[in-house]
Amino acid sequence: MAPHAALAEIGVEYELVRIERDAAQTDAAYRALNPLGVVPTLVDGDFVLTESAAILLYLADRYPEARLAPEDRAQLYRWLVFMTNSLQTAFLRMFYPERYGGGDEVSRTAAAEAQGHFDIIERSLDGRDWLVGDHRTAADLFLFMLTRWGRRLEPPAWDRPILRGHFLRALALPGVRRMIDEQQLEVPGWATPA
Repeated sequence: MAPHAALAEIGVEYELVRIERDAAQTDAAYRALNPLGVVPTLVDGDFVLTESAAILLYLADRYPEARLAPEDRAQLYRWLVFMTNSLQTAFLRMFYPERYGGGDEVSRTAAAEAQGHFDIIERSLDGRDWLVGDHRTAADLFLFMLTRWGRRLEPPAWDRPILRGHFLRALALPGVRRMIDEQQLEVPGWATPA
């Protein structure tokens, strides 16, 4: 979601190629591009890049006019690494506990961990519109994606007032709306523009 939204925010032409999660593991042509067999994969001419955060940083460098990164990038790096290594990893354990040697207990522990990570993010967002700087960056697109994933938490991540505000601001971005439409994703009824 986040790299797709970034491409749409940049306004560059792109071709979205859908691949189902299971097919990513077994499709030989896809595995030639991405030996790990996971999504996403960005192909830019002869250049191939995987990993959402890496793709976001690449796009920020390739299209600086899109302002996906602030001039002082330290906080952008911090938040992308935190969300990738901590929050996203907790979600993976929650969604796929069998990969981590467990079942319900692994999933419950991971869900509690994700809630704690959202506590940290929400405190950092308090009084701010965006996670890094005074405009949306790649970190906000990544957080939008993870907040949507957090709809499966109890309570859902977007039930937090500060995260809900961030989610709605991100949802109002043209690139995010385009990504939602192109991926045919559902958004909660309260988030549908009037």
